[in-house]
Amino acid sequence: MQNTSVIELSRSAFANNIRFVRRQLKKNVKLSAVVKGNAYGHGIEHVVPVMEVCGIKHFSVFSSKEALRVHKVAGEGTEIMIMGMIENEDLGWAIKNEVQFYVFEFDRLEAAIQTAINHQKQAIIHLEVETGMNRLGFVESDLPKLFDFLKQHQEHLKIEGICTHYAGAESISNYLRIQHQIKRFHEIHQQFLEAGIKPKIRHTACSAAAVNYPETQLDMVRIGIMFYGFWPSQETFIAQFRDHPKRALDPLKRVISWKSKVMAVKKVKKGEFISYGTSYLATINMTVATVPVGYAYGYSRNLSNLGRVLIHGKRTAVVGIINMNLMIIDVTDIKNVQKGDEVVLIGKQKKNSVSVASFSELSQQLNYEMLTRLPIFIPRQVLE
Repeated sequence: MQNTSVIELSRSAFANNIRFVRRQLKKNVKLSAVVKGNAYGHGIEHVVPVMEVCGIKHFSVFSSKEALRVHKVAGEGTEIMIMGMIENEDLGWAIKNEVQFYVFEFDRLEAAIQTAINHQKQAIIHLEVETGMNRLGFVESDLPKLFDFLKQHQEHLKIEGICTHYAGAESISNYLRIQHQIKRFHEIHQQFLEAGIKPKIRHTACSAAAVNYPETQLDMVRIGIMFYGFWPSQETFIAQFRDHPKRALDPLKRVISWKSKVMAVKKVKKGEFISYGTSYLATINMTVATVPVGYAYGYSRNLSNLGRVLIHGKRTAVVGIINMNLMIIDVTDIKNVQKGDEVVLIGKQKKNSVSVASFSELSQQLNYEMLTRLPIFIPRQVLE
């Protein structure tokens, strides 16, 4: 059966981005590749083996379901860390398979200890502490109880890490808040040491923090969006060129391309409306092509009458309302368009390109949001 579209992933782009990130890090800082959100829409099962070949041996996910997907394709010795959701009934699988997980409240900690006792194996945990994001993490008033609990059950726990997350390190508007969090994290870590508890590693930095606040590169960094070829924000991108004025080109390479094909071609007379409603009126005699990708496939309805695609190496417009399963594009000025011709939704074709950033700006979505909304059922394939 033919697919309506395909996502292509560049192995060489991954390798380039991993090399670039490594050059930004201090010596002996461990790298964890964040593959949550289906590897930012790129596909966990395809991304993990490629990154392993590039030397990545630690992967961070959000949930136990994502951890299972990584576990199925990961090689020997690869570490997996769950940063978010794991139900207590799934702790046994994690402990048995030495999958690491965050602990940020007492219910999970108590369940982890009991499960470790039942399996006669240590739970490998990372203690998340609250430093000012007010999302997840043990607060300061929890610490005395936490310290006592950890000491009482130390034989059942391997305290792999202490961690936190910054509340918007990609934006200069959050500078003071981030500085407060950095200071607060070190204060809390010191309290752990004074209580006789020494986590193996400290980690707080995502892509944005690792670049914008190098002092947050502690024992490990959790890198996500940059490995896929995108900057955490325009501010971070501009800062790189400010700090490295001799850098002529963006050092990151986009990994993803998204391609479909023409489903049908037809003529539309001047004065006729195109697609649903009356949002697009043909002001001249037109030729249009339908493409079998719509909002059910991750192509936002907000791109109606705004989106751009490539066909025959030329950029052309989406006309009319994006349907659930297809869109219509204007091919009036493109010669000899036929059924089956390649249409590039993201990526390059000849000398032109359509970027994820252009998608995101037109549809008022973050890069992260647009990428992670790409449906899991669209087939992915890795190319050189």
